[in-house]
Amino acid sequence: MDAVRSPFWRRLPAISYDAVLVSAVLFMLTLVLVVAREGRTIPPSSPWYTLLLLGVCFFYFTWSWVHGGQTLGMRAWRLVLMRCDGGRVSWPQASLRFFAALLSWASLGLGFLWCVVDRKRLCWHDRASKTFLVTREGRGT
Repeated sequence: MDAVRSPFWRRLPAISYDAVLVSAVLFMLTLVLVVAREGRTIPPSSPWYTLLLLGVCFFYFTWSWVHGGQTLGMRAWRLVLMRCDGGRVSWPQASLRFFAALLSWASLGLGFLWCVVDRKRLCWHDRASKTFLVTREGRGT
């Protein structure tokens, strides 16, 4: 199978797909918490709630990257995360990628858009974690 560095137009639908999935999981988690609190809402300024939501997102992405190099959104769009040296993505590397991606979003998405002008099609979090996305061509991948 040939592998090609993934352009932004391939990344965007995968990001959108994962955003919908993660949002649904976070919604259900919040619903369970509100029911457990007998209908009382959770204050938006609650640090434990914020950390819980961040932890769920962290686990979804890092676990997916370490175990197969793909989130569900990446799988749907045939994207695979690879290390620059060709090895498997490690937990520390996936963690660094996750937190660097938060910075890419915090800059109004500039870190993600960077791959449009980057010669190697790398986003900020790709560079920080020494990883890149490839598009797997063909069937059954």
